Amino acid sequence: MPVEIPKEAWPGAVRTVTLGATAAEGGTRTHTVTVGGQKTMPFLHFEGEMPNRPVVALEIKDQRPDDWSPLLLEVWGDALNDPASWAKAAEAAGADLLVLELSLTGPDGNLTTPQAAVAATKAVLAASGLPLIVFGPGQADADNTLLVAVAEATKGERLALGICEDKNYRTIVATAMANGHLVTARTAMDVNLAKQLNILISDMGMPLDRILMDPTTGALGYGIEYGYSVMERLRLAALQGDAMTQLPMIVTPGYEAWKTKEAKVGGRRACRLGCVARAGDHLGNADRRRPARSRRRHPCTASSRKREARESGN
Repeated sequence: MPVEIPKEAWPGAVRTVTLGATAAEGGTRTHTVTVGGQKTMPFLHFEGEMPNRPVVALEIKDQRPDDWSPLLLEVWGDALNDPASWAKAAEAAGADLLVLELSLTGPDGNLTTPQAAVAATKAVLAASGLPLIVFGPGQADADNTLLVAVAEATKGERLALGICEDKNYRTIVATAMANGHLVTARTAMDVNLAKQLNILISDMGMPLDRILMDPTTGALGYGIEYGYSVMERLRLAALQGDAMTQLPMIVTPGYEAWKTKEAKVGGRRACRLGCVARAGDHLGNADRRRPARSRRRHPCTASSRKREARESGN
């Protein structure tokens, strides 16, 4: 007897957003990347269309980071010393997009200048044909100063500029609109706040197909569970026809995972917490999921205990 699979008929759909512009479109990208367009919930392919797959962006910085995990520094190697070389390495690693994060200060300790931000952005654009997202340092004044300069210098490239937040979005949105770019809108894991910020940005005249919604995610425990719940509710609202939630989502799980203490510590503490590489790859939880016998046989464990005993005098 055939079994009929129940299907939900959703009245709404996620908007499509295109990042990057080719030469024919006024930019220099080798191709564009389009996200969104889903007409059903994730993984329910039998229920509706999902014309565009999720894409992965790799983060690079305008200078060598001094607060990253030693494992990440080892993986990227000398490419970290130059944003252009880093962009090429990220593209070779299989990235769909690039995220350039601008630093608040330069290697000399002085504030990053607009000229330096523009130079780094142009170097990345010249080194790779992938569409680009540019994040400011995360401080309102610096974000506004640097992103305005970057937006004006890259007019027509359809960059995604961020991060727009409820206390600082007007300047970024205005310069994005004037220069043909997109924006990312971040709120703190709350459906209503996400919708409200989208409305505020839209009210400035920014088309909804040039906004990426960032509902924020977390790396561990409650953070990742609650973050997923918020994303699910936003997507349900979008499919039910709420225009202000029908935006593709962008989140930063890599950043959240690699800033945890499990991913950054070294030496004896790393051995006590478990294999650092696995901690970073599995959001800091890998060693807790491994059976006790496996932990005892971890190659670092015996030597680390001996070192601890010698250093403590026991």
